[in-house]
Amino acid sequence: MGKRKENSTNMLNESYITESCNLTYAVCKIGGRWKLLILCKLENGKLRFSELRNQIKGITERMLTLQLRELEKEGLIKRTVYAEVPPRVDYELTEIAKELVPIWNQLSNWGAKHKEILLSSVSSSI
Repeated sequence: MGKRKENSTNMLNESYITESCNLTYAVCKIGGRWKLLILCKLENGKLRFSELRNQIKGITERMLTLQLRELEKEGLIKRTVYAEVPPRVDYELTEIAKELVPIWNQLSNWGAKHKEILLSSVSSSI
């Protein structure tokens, strides 16, 4: 995954959109294929890397590592390294991320409702 040029049209557009719309800014922070799923897995407390990997089917170690780094950089998760042998690293939600829990629960309810409506309309048209 290469870096984008800071003055590229894509980067400038993204910068403008996220600066002018708080909702877009928020969605960019938690958006993507894996981020919200990772955050949801951490909702009930600390997890180690291997526990996250085992709970999220289909994610590669590299992708999990990249997503965890991004979430940490955004201040949504806290990474704690313990000076033990073998080394132990835990991940947990920050207070900022915990504020999202009721919001993503509402999104989940909306998704379930929307999916049900869509599936029933598709099956009735067959």
